[in-house]
Amino acid sequence: MLKKILSPKSCADCRVCCVFDREDIWEIPLLSEELISYIKENLDSDIKYEKQGDEYRLLMSFNDGEELSYCPVLTETGCALGDKKPFDCRVWPFRVNRISDNLCGITVSPVCECVSSVSLKKLSDFLFDNSEGESLADVMFSYVKKHPENIKPYIEKYPILAIKEM
Repeated sequence: MLKKILSPKSCADCRVCCVFDREDIWEIPLLSEELISYIKENLDSDIKYEKQGDEYRLLMSFNDGEELSYCPVLTETGCALGDKKPFDCRVWPFRVNRISDNLCGITVSPVCECVSSVSLKKLSDFLFDNSEGESLADVMFSYVKKHPENIKPYIEKYPILAIKEM
C-alpha cells in the first residue's frame, strides 16, 4: 500500500517501527484472533500475547538492563507476516490518533526517517489519492470506525494530515 512513497527495502533496513521501549508498549500493534492463530501455527507456537478489547497485543520480552525489544515476528529480512501484517504495521508511519473526544486525525510519525524527508504536501496527496479505488485515508478511517481500539492517543508534534469526526 505504501510502496509509492516507501520502498520495502528501506523499511526492512530501518526497522524502527518494529522496536519498542518499555514506555511505548501502548504502541504495539493489535492483532486479530486469526492472525494470532496463524503466527502460532506457522511462525512461533511459543509466542506470548494478551487480550486487548476484541484483539490481541503481542508481548515484548525485555532482558535485564535492556530498554528495547524487537517485535517477535521480525526476521533478518523483515516482517515474517508479509502481506498478513496487522493494520498498524500496514499503514506505518501513518496512524490514526484521537485528537479530541469526537475527532480523529491521521498523522505521520516523524520517527520514520524514510518518510520524514518527504514533504507534507506529497504525503497528503498520497494519503488522499483514490486513483486505485479508496484512498488510504478512507481505508484508515473506515478501519478504526470498526476497530476503535486501534485509535492511538495523539502525540504532540506529529503532523496531522487529515481530521474526521468519529
